[in-house]
Amino acid sequence: MKSKYTALALAVGAACAGQAHAQSTVTLYGLIDSTLSTISNADAQGHRLTGYHQPAWFSGNRWGLTGSEDIGAHTSVIFRLESEFQSYDGAMDTPGVLFNRDAWVGIANDTVGKITFGRQNAIARDPIASAIYSDPYTSAVLTTEEGGYTNNNNFKQLVFYAGSATGTRMNNGVVWKKIWDNGLVAGAGYQFGEVPGNPSTGTTESVTLGYNGSNFHLSSFYTQAKIGEQWHRAYSAGGNYIWGIVRANAGYYHYTADQGALGTRRDDAYTVSFKIAPKGAFDYAIGYQMMKAGNAALNADGFTLNAFTNTSASTATDSGRKNTVYGSIFYHFSKRTEVYLAADYMFLQHGYHASQSNGFAHQSEFAVGMRTRF
Repeated sequence: MKSKYTALALAVGAACAGQAHAQSTVTLYGLIDSTLSTISNADAQGHRLTGYHQPAWFSGNRWGLTGSEDIGAHTSVIFRLESEFQSYDGAMDTPGVLFNRDAWVGIANDTVGKITFGRQNAIARDPIASAIYSDPYTSAVLTTEEGGYTNNNNFKQLVFYAGSATGTRMNNGVVWKKIWDNGLVAGAGYQFGEVPGNPSTGTTESVTLGYNGSNFHLSSFYTQAKIGEQWHRAYSAGGNYIWGIVRANAGYYHYTADQGALGTRRDDAYTVSFKIAPKGAFDYAIGYQMMKAGNAALNADGFTLNAFTNTSASTATDSGRKNTVYGSIFYHFSKRTEVYLAADYMFLQHGYHASQSNGFAHQSEFAVGMRTRF
């Protein structure tokens, strides 16, 4: 779960004519992750690129406002506005879109759960679903908070299987999440397509089910989305187990996509990872992921399209595997600030064509970085 330092907090608790007013809070928060990395096969000639040239390694840089108002009956009105930027040049992550990460309002109730309306994560990528087993850098415990994994590195590409009709976030979304006292966790999300005369186009439907145990956590999801005139579907299951200083994660993903005359795409993906966090300032992580694409559509440059991508313009397909091994060392100055060393190595088999390696069958990445929160 994301650590926050409250820079702005407003608390209203006055009495007027014998009536108690609701308590409200507004919090300004943010995260800055700066990464110096070197990447092989960074262009079509196979050159290496070194510098602050790509998005931050582990976390999208962001700032935001979140707040709540207690309206009684164990119910609060909640909201979040969150914007992402690039730390190496200060540019907006999505030009022209200020709150590209979050722009939602909702209600949290002890009995009903949490319901939010607006732009937000695709629910399948959140800590209520696949985030708890996707890699060792996410929350181990199922929660109703947003979070999850990014797509910045070769070892974080599984996030695309947890997507929606508009990528790894949903526009026009409605999401419900609930945690029960017995450990059961569930969620559901719906994305309105907003296409006149064709109400199913651009829609996403997703459900999640999981369980928080004493030292283990399990989760699953099912998602279907209509992108253009084609249906895309994915399901996944996995979890983690914690004993002592070790956390082990494992998960499986299955994805299918209608591709018109190109036929049906069928993918299977697997991940396993470990995190070791002994007492002290250091922690260590290592992992492996494999993405097996079957009859996957290619883009105009001949590269394999990510899951939940419109394939209507594609004219060719191929099948193959994308494998990635990775590891990292973190040194934590405090709960807010840390530095890290990280590396990954991607190798492609058969007919998988990764755009990031520019047609080459392998790519290595090495990075050193610093991350802090406020």
